[in-house]
Amino acid sequence: QVQLVESGGGTVQAGGSLRLSCVAFGRTENTYIMAWFRQAPGKEREFAATISRSGIITSYADSVKGRFTISRDSAKNTVYLQMNSLKPEDTAVYYCAADRRIGVALSTTRGDYEYWGQGTQVTVSS
Repeated sequence: QVQLVESGGGTVQAGGSLRLSCVAFGRTENTYIMAWFRQAPGKEREFAATISRSGIITSYADSVKGRFTISRDSAKNTVYLQMNSLKPEDTAVYYCAADRRIGVALSTTRGDYEYWGQGTQVTVSS
C-alpha cells in the first residue's frame, strides 16, 4: 500500500555533506513514524535517526548525533536526512522506513517498521 523511494545518495569527500530524501507513494492519507537506517558492507542494518508523526520529536544514534538531522514535510509525504561532517565510517546503504503503529511516538528498532525503501548508497571517501 505504501512505497518508499530514497534519493540523494552519492559519493562525497570526508567532511562533506549530503541530503537524503524519502518520498512515500500510495496510501499516504495517514502519517507514520519515520526513520533512517543504514547498512555498511558486512554489518547489520543499524538505526540512524527517527522522527515522530508530528515532526517535533527526534532521536539519533550516538554515532550520528550532532552531525545528522532528520526532518519531515508531511504535506509532501517526505522525510529528509541532512548529513554533515561525513566520515568514511558513514559509508553505507541508507534506508528509510515507516511505522504505522499507533500509541507510540518513536522507534529505533528495525522490527517495528513495516515499510522500507530500496535504499540509496552513500560513500564517503578519505
